[in-house]
Amino acid sequence: MLKTALRNLLAHKARQIMTVLAVCLGVAFVSGTLVFADSSAEAHRAAASKSFADIAVTVTAKEPPPGAAANQRTSALDDALVRKLAAVPGVAAVHPSVDGSAALNAADGTPLRVNLMANQAAGHLPGKDGKDSRYPLVEGRAPKNSGELAVDSGTAAAGGFRLGTKVTLATDGPVMTKRLVGIVTTEDTRVTAGGTLALFDKATAQKLFTSPGHYNGIDLSAAPGTDPSELSDRVTAVLPSDRAEATTGEAQAAQQAILVDTLTRGYEKLPLIFAGVSLFIGSFLIINTFTMLVSRRTREIALLRAIGATRRQVSRSVLLEALLVGLVASAAGFLLGLGIASVLPGLLSTDGNTLPQGPLVVGPRPVVAALGVGVGVTVLAAWLPSRRAAKVAPVEAMRTTEAPPSAKRSRIRGVTGLALLVLGAGVLVSLSGAKDASEKNLQLAMFGCGLLVAALIVLAPVLASPMIRLTGRLTGRFGITGHLAQQNALRDPRRTAATAATLLISTALVAGLAVIGNSTGQALDRQAASGLGADYVISSRTSSTAIDRAAVQRVADTPGVRTASAVSDSTLFTGSAVREISGVDPRTVNDVMKLDFVSGSAKDLGPGRIAVSTTIGRENGVTTGGHLNAGIGRNQKFRKYTVVGVYRNNPVAHDALGARTEVAHDSNFPGSVQRILVRTDGGAVSKTTEDRLRTAVGSSPLLKVQDREQFVHEAAGTMGELLTLMYGMLAIGIVIAALGIMNTLAMSVAERTREIGALRAIGMDRSGIRRMIRLEAVTVAAFGTLLGLAGGLFGAWAVGSLANGAMPQYALALPWGTLLLVCLLSLAIGALAAAVPARRAAALSPLEAVAEA
Repeated sequence: MLKTALRNLLAHKARQIMTVLAVCLGVAFVSGTLVFADSSAEAHRAAASKSFADIAVTVTAKEPPPGAAANQRTSALDDALVRKLAAVPGVAAVHPSVDGSAALNAADGTPLRVNLMANQAAGHLPGKDGKDSRYPLVEGRAPKNSGELAVDSGTAAAGGFRLGTKVTLATDGPVMTKRLVGIVTTEDTRVTAGGTLALFDKATAQKLFTSPGHYNGIDLSAAPGTDPSELSDRVTAVLPSDRAEATTGEAQAAQQAILVDTLTRGYEKLPLIFAGVSLFIGSFLIINTFTMLVSRRTREIALLRAIGATRRQVSRSVLLEALLVGLVASAAGFLLGLGIASVLPGLLSTDGNTLPQGPLVVGPRPVVAALGVGVGVTVLAAWLPSRRAAKVAPVEAMRTTEAPPSAKRSRIRGVTGLALLVLGAGVLVSLSGAKDASEKNLQLAMFGCGLLVAALIVLAPVLASPMIRLTGRLTGRFGITGHLAQQNALRDPRRTAATAATLLISTALVAGLAVIGNSTGQALDRQAASGLGADYVISSRTSSTAIDRAAVQRVADTPGVRTASAVSDSTLFTGSAVREISGVDPRTVNDVMKLDFVSGSAKDLGPGRIAVSTTIGRENGVTTGGHLNAGIGRNQKFRKYTVVGVYRNNPVAHDALGARTEVAHDSNFPGSVQRILVRTDGGAVSKTTEDRLRTAVGSSPLLKVQDREQFVHEAAGTMGELLTLMYGMLAIGIVIAALGIMNTLAMSVAERTREIGALRAIGMDRSGIRRMIRLEAVTVAAFGTLLGLAGGLFGAWAVGSLANGAMPQYALALPWGTLLLVCLLSLAIGALAAAVPARRAAALSPLEAVAEA
């Protein structure tokens, strides 16, 4: 049986190529993503190790205990401790450091790579030789006073800076302008992975990030022959145990590598999703291919059974063939995956986040995954055809034609498919009235969609005949070739359905996501627009940065500004959930926000009085005049608040509204302002007004000034990743569907050699043969596309309706352009996939074809 399996594989190697390619795609995504992840992690570790190569021990300050005295809150790392550490046996050199974060504007005034976790800032602390070995100078000199600055070469290139340029930057407060006097290099992985570095003189850095004479880190180099662990113990002995701690440089390097690796680890998700989709869709191609091969070899298998082969041996022969195909696909996919891993860093890097470059690291994980996925999926997909092969009776060897499926089997298929359809549709319809996008309901919706897709796949052979007869009205316009194409597609509904399954699944996924994405995007547009009464929104780019309170007055004094309303955002703890509360001025809030109150109003906001959204009201069972036990901000002291109004959900107002004086006092950053909502005279929006507002907030790179259109566009910007996912899955589905159609038609042409020869003999020319095969492919593609569109649109309707509870503006909005594009692409791919089989069929000689046994 092993020899039989090998001979069958070699005899049908051309037809197995499509199966290999389908599995190869999934394996490539899986192995390539894992190699990419391992290579990125190793690049981070290598860069971090290089950065900490000369550091044996690092001393850092501990967080003071809650309620500590003011003197305990001052960093314990001062000049006295530096001198004490220099005297520790085994210490070769001491390098104190002052670190923080700073965001910069590029030379053209636009914010440069704003991400405070990667926007590093430090003090240039030279040693006795006048140099700071951590930041070697490339050009110019080190900063010497508060008006000077140095940056790394990557930041200088990205920002368009030259020596002498005036650089605008901000740490966590007012904007500063400094003159660039030097350009340095650094091995800090947070900077080399796409961040920025701003370098100040010692006094300025201490003033900004610690306090005069104090540091937030001290690096120690070890004398030759000194063990870092032993040195760490000696250093720990001289530190104030409650205020400072020592860590080896090796541990610091590992921590930094993990930090940067965590920031970029999310890039693995999208390729792995593509891998799952390609393997899922590809499994149907595998099932179809092996089913057709088993069907073609019915007489051969029956002869094997007649001469003594057992059912188990026949089944094992098919599975062994699948195993060999899986091994070949795994090897090819792994090689393709290495290519994917090599280009992913460049594809996923952005101006604000450059992934580290380094040699590919091929560990055991991607190798095992490639084999497990490739072989596992292929063998599992071939299991059903192997069972069918094992059921072939010896008497089948005497039949000259393939037996049609039994009526009993067709009835079982129909009943099973109908049951799945009713169950899936019932789950989705029951959720359509829920209007509650809770996790439980979303899980039920996904379960219902899965049942719906499974039902369509099971019912596809039953639905094939009526749907293809319907589409046959179009193919019939091509005359006899169109009629023959329709009859060929109807000849084996099971095969037609299995071939169309790949397009069915990919079309259903893409159509469903496209409808949900388009509907949600439009709803977000309407929601943001309906909740915003201001013409401009000035806000922070990061959650930890507040707007200078003096800037609020400058904005209010800007020509053309009618109202400038400051908003302080904070956290609201209700016991059952963590929500957001906005602190507003009751006198101006109605001028800058469009609040739709179900009951009550915002005019009564004040100490101990808040307004809540309908979601908060529903969750806590409170209405206007009731009381809500909650806590605000850092204190989290629960108290009883009187509810003075309930308004419909509003993203601008967040989940609750309170008086700004109270919310700002209890917020995570006391007295801070997170947003300024601006109303202009006559609703004027212009570049001049925007520039004036930017100037009023000091052109801070930490702040963004958006008009209404920009704000609404950003609110709907979360759909970008969904659209990327959608088009990626469409591309994968189309590629695998093309392979499936090509494979099916190639085998169909081989089976119909004598029939095609007869058509040629009675006068059909080569172009007619090619047209017949292409129309058959288009018919199959149209069947899968229409069925997939129906399932996808129904699922999108049911799942999307859950969003209506949290987003009243949500309404089903069909993206007609995208859906039309999906249909056209599917039909085009059907026609293109038929090119090779059609050419092969047209090349058959009438005499040879008729003479073939």
